[in-house]
Amino acid sequence: MASLVQRGNRFCVVYQYTNENGERKQKWETYKTASEAKRRKKEIEYKEELGTFTVPKCKTLDDLLKEYVALYGKATWAMSTHSSNVGLIEHYISPIIGSMKLKEINTRVIEKYYQQLLKTKPVDPVIGKKKNEFLTPHTIRSVHKLLHSCFEQAVKWELMEKNPTDYASVPKAEYKKREIWTAETLFQALELCEDERLKLCLNLAFACSLRMGELLGLTWDCVEISPESIAEGKAYIQVNKELQRVSRDTLNKLDSKDVMLVFPPMSSRTTTVQVLKAPKTASSVRKIFLPRTVAEMLIKWKEGQQETINALGDEYQDFDFVMAGPLGMPTEAGTINASFRTLIERNDLPRVVFHSLRHSSITYKLKLNGGDIKATQGDSGHSQANMILNVYSHILDDDRRKNAKLFEKAFYEKKELDPDIHQKMPENVLQVPEGVDPELLGKVLADPEMAALLVSMASKMNSKV
Repeated sequence: MASLVQRGNRFCVVYQYTNENGERKQKWETYKTASEAKRRKKEIEYKEELGTFTVPKCKTLDDLLKEYVALYGKATWAMSTHSSNVGLIEHYISPIIGSMKLKEINTRVIEKYYQQLLKTKPVDPVIGKKKNEFLTPHTIRSVHKLLHSCFEQAVKWELMEKNPTDYASVPKAEYKKREIWTAETLFQALELCEDERLKLCLNLAFACSLRMGELLGLTWDCVEISPESIAEGKAYIQVNKELQRVSRDTLNKLDSKDVMLVFPPMSSRTTTVQVLKAPKTASSVRKIFLPRTVAEMLIKWKEGQQETINALGDEYQDFDFVMAGPLGMPTEAGTINASFRTLIERNDLPRVVFHSLRHSSITYKLKLNGGDIKATQGDSGHSQANMILNVYSHILDDDRRKNAKLFEKAFYEKKELDPDIHQKMPENVLQVPEGVDPELLGKVLADPEMAALLVSMASKMNSKV
């Protein structure tokens, strides 16, 4: 059994073990928070009960990385994170500094290693061959993040006294602004698109700020498009899963963690499979209300899909996907991406990736709602509001620049030294006559031509009075 001991502001997990010589020893593992220590205590006791518990004892960095992936990675990483981190270890960490003893690794060694990475050619994850260019600072920062977490665990396990990456200088990565489509460009693309599947994907990605995996993993049981809900403006989709292609190795190592369904591979030779899994974070589970036009598109799409199901009968494998393939199987992300590239090339549209539609969506919503970050976050599924602030702050800057202009005009030009909190109604705003339905009038005025006509008529009538 393990026990918890508090030392100042640190929390320790203490347990007994038997070493290689058959001697009973005591081990202390130190953690910053009580919750971390409790989680580790439960893990130790569970594995002791199963007879699978082993004491972390690492001499080299490779030894530590194996323990780190097996204990920490398996418990905390999502499948995509596991695959990418294991790739970083296999290609850029183990071959270069993996054989080094832990006691030899310090901040100076780490900084020299980062400089070496700047002269290292990246490895293509598909074919495993090195490319011509060198590793980017962005990739090196990913390596740094991984090593920092790994060494942090080593300190907790009392395998190292301090984290050698804490004060290491990391190559700076220049932020490159992602190219996105404006609403005008997207509207143009939709008018040019003849692929109905792609057109629906574009509309859903833009209207609902969806990630590709969320879009392809959407099922009809999570779509509310009844006539009543559409009429009341309550049509919505529920995002609660995602479609993802993962390596079989990762799937096995993580014991199919968070996986709802594994789809049969197209070939026994493939090293990857498609899975339907729970979202990466709890914030990704969300309800998104649909614009009326998109809801009606979904109705039409479902009708066509049902015709296909009826025609194919048993040949159709119905997994209830909205974006199902011709025979019911899930649609590959590569299929949508290929169609998207074709649309761009044939019509000479600005070159962007499909994921940029999500950024276009968030940008457009922030402009529409005047920078309402919480409302936008609810649609986008970002775990924290500051993630939106960090990426989209330039949009909010537009409103702040307007504030500066208003301040200049009101104060420094002495146009309005004592502004009223309640603004006066502009002269050109129509008063709603008694007995007129305001909602109906609002709909009429939504048409710019009709609004202009009514204002003109009102002006003429006032001049006669």
